[in-house]
Amino acid sequence: MTDWLILTESRKDIDHSDTPHKVLSVRDYLSAAGLFNGLRPVVINLARSYAYQSAGYYASLLAEARGHRVIPTVQTMLELSRKTLYASALPELEEALNRDRNRKAEPEQESFVMLVAFGRPSIAGYDKFARLLFDWFRCPMIAVKIDTGEWTRIRSLKPVSPKGLRAEDREFFTQAMAVHCRRAWSGPKSKTPLRWSLAVLHNPKETMPPTQLGSLKRLAMVGAKLGVEVEPIQKKDLPRVAEFDALFIRETTSVNDHTFRFARRAEQEGMPVIDDTMSMIRCTNKVYLKEMMEAARLPIPKSVVMSSVGGLAKAAESIGFPMVVKIPDGSFSRGVHKVNDMAALSALSGNLFRETDLLLAQEFMPTDFDWRVGVLGGKPLYVSQYLMARKHWQIVHHKADGKFDEGGFKTMPVEQAPAEVVEIAVKAAAKMGDGLYGVDLKQNADGVFVIEINDNPNLDTNIEGAALGDELWRRLLGWFLERLEAK
Repeated sequence: MTDWLILTESRKDIDHSDTPHKVLSVRDYLSAAGLFNGLRPVVINLARSYAYQSAGYYASLLAEARGHRVIPTVQTMLELSRKTLYASALPELEEALNRDRNRKAEPEQESFVMLVAFGRPSIAGYDKFARLLFDWFRCPMIAVKIDTGEWTRIRSLKPVSPKGLRAEDREFFTQAMAVHCRRAWSGPKSKTPLRWSLAVLHNPKETMPPTQLGSLKRLAMVGAKLGVEVEPIQKKDLPRVAEFDALFIRETTSVNDHTFRFARRAEQEGMPVIDDTMSMIRCTNKVYLKEMMEAARLPIPKSVVMSSVGGLAKAAESIGFPMVVKIPDGSFSRGVHKVNDMAALSALSGNLFRETDLLLAQEFMPTDFDWRVGVLGGKPLYVSQYLMARKHWQIVHHKADGKFDEGGFKTMPVEQAPAEVVEIAVKAAAKMGDGLYGVDLKQNADGVFVIEINDNPNLDTNIEGAALGDELWRRLLGWFLERLEAK
């Protein structure tokens, strides 16, 4: 059985020729309790009616009881049954609707009906509204009745079945469903039943992604052997998160962008997720890390928090020059500066305080490389040495023209790394949570020091996985499987 299962009440609604996925009648699904043998398909319920206690209603209700992911859920059916139940969503939806309409060169002048299928609009120009509607109500297709005027209003939202659609609307719906079910990359077919699905959030256009596309494809191949379907999703796929069993974020994270919203949505659905929101909050702020490491009595470079109303003189006195100045939420060596005297510190901080109330000053520790210890679920996963970029003091040299240089690397088995480095890294990661972390440390004649902890560390087969090979991905997937099978 395919991983997508389409439920209809008649072949006239959606036929096998309309989709490469399995099509089953609603009645057959209701009586098919033992048919799936542990498989957990994604069910798209295209019943003609979602009314309370109808066959369509029971199909979604039983899908949830069977552990199948289903669109729409019973909750969505009930919310869309009366305007009083979906009224709370209308202000935000109408804001998006009006923004889209106002951008059109020739906006509609009369009241009109628009279909939204799997977050795609039947009328060009309403893409953002359609995605938001599908985010609010994950229903295969909704007819939106719209009244125009000084403020465009939504008169009603109504779930629509493919039954009786005009030819052009039917084509629109089947294309939207095909796009929704499409896989950008996946593992090979496996003899092992694919019991679980892992969504991997990534941005194919990101300049410095935490995992390269080739490594993600390798993850998918390993996942297929373990019964885990690995599917890529992107920023636009937030409404689809609940269709999966777990989420792995492979974009550079920030508490101020969509990566945080994806993590939050996964947590709301009770899904295991890397990175979780608390790890993002804790790890992305270097001021928090400084306070946490000091409270835990873990070694860090001499550090002073500077504010816009003071702290520069204290930093100069207690740390000395040269010193490193960091913005709280930089990543991949961005927002990290070296200053050699008080004049440079004053000039730099004056510019940076326009965007942040706090800065972190730290002792400058020149080394040929930084240690990076990957920690997963409280256990060391890999140990790498990241070499400094050529003729530079950081592992990544960001240039004024937007280009960058990176140093080399050396990855070794955990047992061959200095025990003190691994021990301190594991203790530091434990203060952040139970997920995946990359702990950066420096080692010199004075000892080992925690520089920062990354909630979204690099993972690539040929670098961090150079010593483990596919075992890197098996251990990662094992973290998810352990939590999924305990539910």
